[in-house]
Amino acid sequence: MNFDLTNLKINNWSDIEPFFIDLKERKISNINELEIWIKNRSDLSAFIDEDIAWRYIKMTCDTENEQLRTHYEHFVNEIQPKISEFSNILDKQLAENEFFELLSDDYFILKRSLKNNLELFRTENIILESEVDTLSQKFGQISGAMTVNYDNKELTMQQAANYLKVQDRKVRENIYFLINKRRLQDSEKLNKLLSDLIEKRTKIAQNADFNNFRDFKHIQRERFDYSVDNVLEFDETIKNQVMPIVEKITLHRKQKLALNVLKPWDLEVDISGKEPLKVFDNIDEFIEKSILCFKKVRPKYGDFLKTMNEKGFLDLASRKGKAPGGYNYPLMVSNIPFIFMNATSNIRDLETIMHEGGHAIHAFMAKDLNLSEYKHTPSEIAELASMSMELISMEHWDVFFDNKDDLKRAKIHQLEGVISVLPWVATIDKFQQWLYTNPNHNVTERENEWTKIFNEYSSKLIDRSDTDDFTKSLWQKQMHIFEVPFYYIEYAISQLGAIAIWRNYKNNPEKTLDNYENALKLGYSKTLPELYKAAGIKFDFSEQYIKELMSFVTKELEKLYE
Repeated sequence: MNFDLTNLKINNWSDIEPFFIDLKERKISNINELEIWIKNRSDLSAFIDEDIAWRYIKMTCDTENEQLRTHYEHFVNEIQPKISEFSNILDKQLAENEFFELLSDDYFILKRSLKNNLELFRTENIILESEVDTLSQKFGQISGAMTVNYDNKELTMQQAANYLKVQDRKVRENIYFLINKRRLQDSEKLNKLLSDLIEKRTKIAQNADFNNFRDFKHIQRERFDYSVDNVLEFDETIKNQVMPIVEKITLHRKQKLALNVLKPWDLEVDISGKEPLKVFDNIDEFIEKSILCFKKVRPKYGDFLKTMNEKGFLDLASRKGKAPGGYNYPLMVSNIPFIFMNATSNIRDLETIMHEGGHAIHAFMAKDLNLSEYKHTPSEIAELASMSMELISMEHWDVFFDNKDDLKRAKIHQLEGVISVLPWVATIDKFQQWLYTNPNHNVTERENEWTKIFNEYSSKLIDRSDTDDFTKSLWQKQMHIFEVPFYYIEYAISQLGAIAIWRNYKNNPEKTLDNYENALKLGYSKTLPELYKAAGIKFDFSEQYIKELMSFVTKELEKLYE
């Protein structure tokens, strides 16, 4: 058959089944024909990936639209299981092909992933994985429906959180309680959701002959370059090396605010006594300034975002019924990524657009790779691209702030966040380690363990004595726990790499950006250590390296405090 996907539309499995049958039945008589077969299969995967991507994007943009949710769930429940089953057949066929081992080193990553997929595949997990995919989307539905009423206005949780930045402490306290009481209304529902997910995920792991889902997921996420023990050591190193710095930052805040008791609602307010930074007046202005900021880093980066805007590949404003959070979704056929976020004009929105913009730059840089599999980058390099851009772009944030004091405040917020995110990542990671190595726990045990871990990685200077009910369910705001389990430690690994890239950038901007691009263009065609080396840094999260990088970023922060 003619392997032409141009006019293909996927409504049912029957629309794509002929292409899978063609691949299955095709005769391969030499290595050139095998490479054509691999490319055809890759193109088919890219087409299917983009179809499910748009279903997901549209559903998260409007979680209250039943038709969009049904459209997504139809794919997950009716089409994806058949794809998974057929894909395993094709994986075996490729691995057993007489020319497979003769493929050049350019196929090393693909071959490694293929062997890993074959080892993990179990027919009985196909339906379970579809059930998990469908179930996990309930988090977005539940969270997207959360609103609070304040000052005669219905506010999304993101909009309400802006009031945690105002100078009036009583307002902050009121909003804090409103937000957290609203979250508590769905706490039981979210606990039940996680329990159901843990049960199904544990079964998936057991079916694949793993003791627990944690160990299964570590291998499924292709963490070939570090072990579970390395992650556990990293969590401890963060506690030892980063928490003392967090305590200093918190003490600085408490002293500047002249408070005898620092409360959870005092953590976002500006310590200089000024009202919250306002990044934009409307979304169009936000996009325009973001494009200009990226252009100042390198002109083509701004052009990338401009193209996305012109094509309608941006949905940035917060609104009721929209799923929480933000993401960049690479689209393998369009070769234009989609950015989704919940902007409400605060400083976090600026950090988010720079972060997701870094992901978008990655997608554009990797678009010419021959195989779509190499455009699916592991999180450790994907988050390096995004977190590095947060720090690099900071040198050009004058686009958003013409007042020098405001610019300084924005940079302080960013660098404090760079440091404080590491303990939060360790908290989420350590909690998930416990969840899935103790899958038979009850809700009370879960809340107790969360509180214990949270306290390990939280400042002792914050008085939470009257907010225990809120603290025990704080984890419920973290989308990753529900939708993408164990996708989190990568943020900490990548944050270290981003600091190293920013340090290089301050010394030699053009060479650093050249290295950055060289790494991004490789996608996932090389191993993680090779990708980091291409970016001009080390793939390293040892205690000594963390200490070195924390020293650098702390000194940069102290300069801004002066």
